[in-house]
Amino acid sequence: MEAVIKDARDIDIFSDKEHDALYISFGKAQEADDSELTDNDVVVRYRKGRIIGVTVLEFSKRPPAKIWEGPARASATA
Repeated sequence: MEAVIKDARDIDIFSDKEHDALYISFGKAQEADDSELTDNDVVVRYRKGRIIGVTVLEFSKRPPAKIWEGPARASATA
């Protein structure tokens, strides 16, 4: 079963121009216990096997359609 964010207020988005990254966190702030770097330089962060956020590296260099290719393939389990 996939986890679903039911309220957009549960998503935090932060753009870091200095490091050229976009950080997206789901739910309350938590420290990740695992992460993986996808082939297109997106870091998927996990806690207890669930996705708690993603970091899009080199964000300013990406065409809009390419931003979500990595994390969209990952699924969170409830």
